[in-house]
Amino acid sequence: MPAKPRKTDAESVAAPAVPPTGLREKKRQQTRERLTKVAMELFLKRGFEETTLDDIAAAAEISRRSFFHYFASKEDLVLAWQDASTDFLVAAITARPADEPMLLAAENALLSMAQQLESSEAIAIARLKHGNPALRARDHVKYEKMERAIAAALGNRAKDKSGQLQARLVSMITTGAMRIGGEIWLAQDAGERPEALVKRTFGEIRAILGESPVRKDKV
Repeated sequence: MPAKPRKTDAESVAAPAVPPTGLREKKRQQTRERLTKVAMELFLKRGFEETTLDDIAAAAEISRRSFFHYFASKEDLVLAWQDASTDFLVAAITARPADEPMLLAAENALLSMAQQLESSEAIAIARLKHGNPALRARDHVKYEKMERAIAAALGNRAKDKSGQLQARLVSMITTGAMRIGGEIWLAQDAGERPEALVKRTFGEIRAILGESPVRKDKV
């Protein structure tokens, strides 16, 4: 996942004061990140159902009441943790060369993300979601949101209406590949490297579309 930017609040008499609203928002974001981090650690250690809101609040050093200022439920914590993958993919697609075909740009973005995965943690989270109906439902929400975000990022590369349609179709294919790939990876118990599975999946997509293999530059 992308590295978190370091906070650089230099204190100087001549420097303008940070607006209170900006400071409050930074503190709010830091608390959200802390809640998400400790919650995922507890979920993986104890199980989703076994972890209570009181457990999470205590680990994050806030009150139970304060928890609801940031999240409405435990399920929302998992969804928030997953938002980072959408942000990463959008940034990776945006960074691809402008003349790169959309399908290839999406594949290379996925490869970049796959190379950042910590397999043991990723498979544990996949099992966590797979074993809980509420989390599986939230997973559908994640993919719908991700599909829209990827379509928007790819659409910025389009030159006409036809390109916009292509962006939506490639986004649909990409998120579908992620869902199917995730199911395969879970069934394999993470027996295949994520980047190898991405390449294999997109190879099958190109075979279906009748495309010739494309040489990819280094991601």
